[in-house]
Amino acid sequence: MFGETTAYSGFSVDDLDAARRFYGDVLGLRAEETGPEEMRMLNLVLPGGARIFVYPKENHTPASYTILNFEVDDIDRAVDELVGRGVTFERYEGFEADEKGIVRDTHGPAIAWFTDPAGNVIAVLSNG
Repeated sequence: MFGETTAYSGFSVDDLDAARRFYGDVLGLRAEETGPEEMRMLNLVLPGGARIFVYPKENHTPASYTILNFEVDDIDRAVDELVGRGVTFERYEGFEADEKGIVRDTHGPAIAWFTDPAGNVIAVLSNG
């Protein structure tokens, strides 16, 4: 039924301007504002053309899961570049991270987590 349709996901933030700056300027994604001034929203355009709908929510609470996963060839280079852009990496109990905040496990990809300005969790990971 939906095999030929376009689909998108979405998440909320508490500050649309901060989200636009973070996703556009820091992460380098195309961040397009849509809607009239009183109902502004944001469309993030991912490589390949997929879109993610970002909407402001007054009583926003950060998602309890990782909202985006970015696969990279070189996780060390990606983490270093993100740190240079002001990103701070999270450390979670039960996951042993190295000095950069990267969790390296022989049973899965190397992964590091960070948050957007609204507290939503994002991951950068590499199988290489």
